[in-house]
Amino acid sequence: MDRDFLIDLFSGFGPVTIRRMFSGFGISADGTNFALALRGGLYLRADAQSIARFEAEGAKPFQYQTRTRTVTVSSYWQLPERLYDDPEELSDWARAALAAAQRAALRKRPKMRKVEKRKSAKAAAKRKTRKRRV
Repeated sequence: MDRDFLIDLFSGFGPVTIRRMFSGFGISADGTNFALALRGGLYLRADAQSIARFEAEGAKPFQYQTRTRTVTVSSYWQLPERLYDDPEELSDWARAALAAAQRAALRKRPKMRKVEKRKSAKAAAKRKTRKRRV
């Protein structure tokens, strides 16, 4: 798959950004990566809310082989073949993949570690002390 093919494929969905990633492309919208084009396949982001939809179509999660084992990436699932010829339904699937990617991004927001919390609490205490002295 080349860049022009992917842009054309997602034209019904809306503008997408295509970037080189690994041995293929990452596809994003609104700054969020929601699809991968790798090894001749197209994979959409999925989560607990959308995996059943992929399974019902007989789709498989993205997999790759290392020297010792096969790694399954359950957050990206192969686009069902029939959607390559149905741009309207592909747009629905792409919107669902973008929503799954956005939900994942919300869950990934960094949480403050205990050390950082203590440091920020000490810094706040110092600021209070300085204000009192002035």
